[in-house]
Amino acid sequence: MATHTLTVRGRRLIQELRRAREEAGFTQAQVAEEMGWSESKQIKLERGIQPAKVADVRAMLSLYKVSDELADTLIQLAKDATRKDWWHSYTDAIPQWFEVFVGLETEAAEIRSYQSELIPGLLQTPDYHRAYLRAALLDDGDENEIERTIELRRQRQKRLEAVDAPTFWAILNEAAIRRFDQAETARVQLKYLLDRSELPSVTMQVLPFSAGMHAAQDLAPFVIFGFPESADLDVVYIESEHGSLYLQEKKHVTRYNDVFNHLRAKAHDADRSRALIAQAIREV
Repeated sequence: MATHTLTVRGRRLIQELRRAREEAGFTQAQVAEEMGWSESKQIKLERGIQPAKVADVRAMLSLYKVSDELADTLIQLAKDATRKDWWHSYTDAIPQWFEVFVGLETEAAEIRSYQSELIPGLLQTPDYHRAYLRAALLDDGDENEIERTIELRRQRQKRLEAVDAPTFWAILNEAAIRRFDQAETARVQLKYLLDRSELPSVTMQVLPFSAGMHAAQDLAPFVIFGFPESADLDVVYIESEHGSLYLQEKKHVTRYNDVFNHLRAKAHDADRSRALIAQAIREV
């Protein structure tokens, strides 16, 4: 059975539909009765468990008597929510949970990343990513899939160079710039970090070993996706060996924002971080 994956557009749609219903003074049961479907369906629609058809959205908006402008916006969201995006051509090479990640990354206006052991994906060179995948897969990975994954990453990285690029703020533990198998891979990767740090959209900080204890020591690497149209849409992604965890509750997002701000304060600033990376290149 196909799994319904809720996009950022879909999340915004159900948020606005719920708000419109509440402002119109309807309960979910009342809407279900008016629409001629079950209350269970209404609940699933508003939780994003069941995708909202354009016709259903149009009917609900008519019931709620929203403005023509809002109706046009939400109907367009309903159409966009189920469209296939550019990364769907790579579904042969990535698990479904990572499709969600790429979708968030593509639509986010702000991306903040903390990595304790690895260079962030948006800043990796092909050779570094290839070496990492082979190590992670114990040299038992399918080479064609590895190359497809690398190709996908190249496409993702292009967004940092776009006119409408998101702001990307990366904090790397110093371990990430010291752990390499091959000297040449290290030099190329570290020089690439310096190059990417010059992009207007990129801010990069290194958390040095000398920083001592910090708030993320017992946390897995994480990424915070920000969506300025509504802070309620912000999402925290946490990496896991067996998949992923996406946190959307305000208390969790606030907690990780606080941790990130703590790390930002303890890490070297951008200039000192570049100096530390340059030093690491000399020491390779």
